[in-house]
Amino acid sequence: MKKPMMYLLLAGAVVVLAGCSTASAVRVHPWERGTLADYTMNPGRDPIEIGMMDHVFTSREAASGGSGVGGAGCGCN
Repeated sequence: MKKPMMYLLLAGAVVVLAGCSTASAVRVHPWERGTLADYTMNPGRDPIEIGMMDHVFTSREAASGGSGVGGAGCGCN
């Protein structure tokens, strides 16, 4: 009874791993590279947003030291 269940699990694992190994899923075509290289795809394009997100992160993670921001983690300083 254990051998058929083990074969079934092994077959399921092979199917899952075979589905994840397709190379065509990660291939970027030449005509798509222009879209990916666009300015709007850059996550660091807005310096004000980066500063605000850095402030939120350092306010929440005050125990890790922060980026020169004082306070107790509440974000009031």
